[in-house]
Amino acid sequence: MIRRAISDVLDWLGRHEPAVLLGVLVVVAGTWGFIALADVMLDGRTRSFDEWSLRYLRRPDNPALLVGPEWMGEAARDLTALGGVVVLASVTIAVAGFLLLNRNFAAMGFVLAAVLGGLAISCLLKAGFARPRPQLVPHLCQVYDSSFPSGHSMMSAVVYLTLGSLLSEMIALRRLKFYLLALALFLAGLVGASRVYLGVHYPSDVLAGWAAGLVWAVFCWLLARTLRRHAVTETRPPLPPRHAVPLFPSGADGVLPLEGPPQTASKAGSFL
Repeated sequence: MIRRAISDVLDWLGRHEPAVLLGVLVVVAGTWGFIALADVMLDGRTRSFDEWSLRYLRRPDNPALLVGPEWMGEAARDLTALGGVVVLASVTIAVAGFLLLNRNFAAMGFVLAAVLGGLAISCLLKAGFARPRPQLVPHLCQVYDSSFPSGHSMMSAVVYLTLGSLLSEMIALRRLKFYLLALALFLAGLVGASRVYLGVHYPSDVLAGWAAGLVWAVFCWLLARTLRRHAVTETRPPLPPRHAVPLFPSGADGVLPLEGPPQTASKAGSFL
């Protein structure tokens, strides 16, 4: 029985692309990391590091003042706005509207499901843990809900990674794919760091938000990819190997055209 289970696992691994396997690994590792972090947070084992981090970023003689030049505070508020409700909602609506006008309903559904699902999960996690906000230093921006996990960190990871994965599947060049995904991670990282710098989150809140957002974004990508493959398989007869065509046909510049005559790949699945 064990031998058969190992054989089934190896067979499953052999049928999937490295990107899919990496995505599964990220989901498993990220979920484990979030659970482990939540466990040590509830036990109070992150308290000393959390409090030290907040104190380290303030002047010893006046905790209301940040370390570093004066413009850093304003820069942190600008960066934290990138993970705020107004900015993320505006970006999501703008992208969804573009995809609607372009009649790419599958991509629009993917974006809306990922973002709205992530928002629901964030609210449920915050209500479930109900961790109070840091009171060790003055807050340098307004906050309205509980602390764990960081909603800004989680939702910025969800939105920017979702859009990054959407755009990367429309591009053939690997260096551009890597750039888009790296940019999404970089933006989410800046948003999370700004929350700690402004004194409205503990570092453990931000780490948990990053983990939860990454897991949800990658899970949505894997689910959409699986559904797309099934749709393509069911609606298109198999082609002989010598006549096989790329799943994502691209133009001469390596970018998938958004408009024009129908491509070989099905329209419903061309976004991922």
